[in-house]
Amino acid sequence: MLEIITFENLINLVMLIFLQAVLGFDNLLYISIESKRAPKQFQKSVRFWGIMIAVFLRVVLLFIMVLLLDALSEPFYIFSKEGIIEGGINFSSCIFFFGGIFIIYTAVKEIKHLLTTQHLGENNKQRHQKTAFATVFSIVLMNLVFSFDSILSAIAITKVLALLIIAILVSGVAMIVLADSVAEFLEKNRMYEVLGLFILLIVGIVLIGESGVAAAHASHNKDLSLKFFGYYLTPMSKTTFYFSVLVLFLVEILQTIYERKINRS
Repeated sequence: MLEIITFENLINLVMLIFLQAVLGFDNLLYISIESKRAPKQFQKSVRFWGIMIAVFLRVVLLFIMVLLLDALSEPFYIFSKEGIIEGGINFSSCIFFFGGIFIIYTAVKEIKHLLTTQHLGENNKQRHQKTAFATVFSIVLMNLVFSFDSILSAIAITKVLALLIIAILVSGVAMIVLADSVAEFLEKNRMYEVLGLFILLIVGIVLIGESGVAAAHASHNKDLSLKFFGYYLTPMSKTTFYFSVLVLFLVEILQTIYERKINRS
């Protein structure tokens, strides 16, 4: 155990924790929004158990990916319909693609719900609620989708299993500590819930883009990048993603300040 306590490993651990924190932002956002679908009295428990189970499964997923990384990275199908669809897909491609589709569907559905039924009474709210079990299941499922990106990025930094597990556990504790505060903030500031849903929409687009190059990156073969009708399915860069999120926050803050000035005048 003592042999892993080196300066290099400590630096890697700090980087891993920072990486998990940054990549876990959208996950925490999803948890806070999705937990509100459960009955009011169960929402806090849903967030706690959803994160606890998800962190446990993330550690299990880490072990599986470390053991089967090469097998999971190899493309299992290569499209060759020239001019229509070309490129290869692997296990990660499918996870990113269908996970992205599900997140986009969830975000669009919730935005539509907020725009069309938020002003209606409690009876309408109850019809859109889910059971506590179903909400925990959704949180755990989407946490695993988010986990693939963060685990693959973490493995690229270091393959020391103990460091990877510590980083996952620290990020899990941070999510448990922050989940209630984020949920309460969104409850008191409903306009930021809409902002959060638009961020999730962008996250879904990012994941779909990642699916286009997952097999190519794993095999170090650009020819395996997915092309639809002659155009590559390219991922949005992390810089562009965070810049987009920053712009959305700045617009929302400026709009809030402007509305307050209007109300005072």
